[in-house]
Amino acid sequence: MTDQQLPPDAPAQQPTVPVQWGGVTQAEPEGPATFVQPAPPKPSLRDRHVLRAVARWTLVTLVLGGLGAGSAYAITSMERTDVPGLATKDDGRWDYPRLKLPALPAAAPRPFSDANQGGIHHAALTDLLLPAPKGAKGDSGAKEVKAVDFVNLYAKDERGDMSAALRDYGVRQIVARSWTAPDGTESRIHLLRFPSVGYADRFLDERLDLGAEAGSTPADVPEAELDESWDNPDIGVDVRQYVYGDSGGRLAYLAAGDTLAVIVQSNKDGAERIPFHQTVVLQTQLLN
Repeated sequence: MTDQQLPPDAPAQQPTVPVQWGGVTQAEPEGPATFVQPAPPKPSLRDRHVLRAVARWTLVTLVLGGLGAGSAYAITSMERTDVPGLATKDDGRWDYPRLKLPALPAAAPRPFSDANQGGIHHAALTDLLLPAPKGAKGDSGAKEVKAVDFVNLYAKDERGDMSAALRDYGVRQIVARSWTAPDGTESRIHLLRFPSVGYADRFLDERLDLGAEAGSTPADVPEAELDESWDNPDIGVDVRQYVYGDSGGRLAYLAAGDTLAVIVQSNKDGAERIPFHQTVVLQTQLLN
């Protein structure tokens, strides 16, 4: 055969076409067409704007959500008085230290307990005095004083009779504490211990002649009428409370078994009612 011919039953040789694979040209036989998924159409200009807007608002939502969660955590972790708009309004009370009842001698019963119906206070009398509030100036500290210190609370024309009554009713000890609060109110507290509840009551009822008006009043409380705003809260049920005065000067007598407390507060600009009542309540609790 002059021309090279393939046997009749031999398949015809297929031409090759170059196919690109990552920069390397390979030859593959050209065969019947196979299905190839067409590339997606490019989004229109309007569609692109919509997608960008959705992306932007998604980002904004995530940022705001994070800020909101952070703010919520910050508020819940703050004290109520630190949150603007939620702070508790100052009602004028003074910042007294946390109080605790004083220790008693071994086997000594508490006043007004079943074993101590006479209301005898066995604790040191200085430990039963209310401490000065935070920020107070001129705190004298709790100390024992002479009878003249207590008598000098009263007007000159009453001091002689007051001194005689203290002797007649056998006052055993007097302690006192004084200070000036941050608002300028002067406070003086005296505790007088008598031989028994009977002597304390007789001194209170006869010498001070308590009623709608206090019979003997300190010089800083010239008109000691009953304080109508005192609602006699359910504290110190074994302590009798007599509260007098107004912003011109305030006075309280507390009868607690063998011990009598006298509280006087005065301020040239007016003695506030709330801190005075607070002082009365706390001193009552220490004596109960």
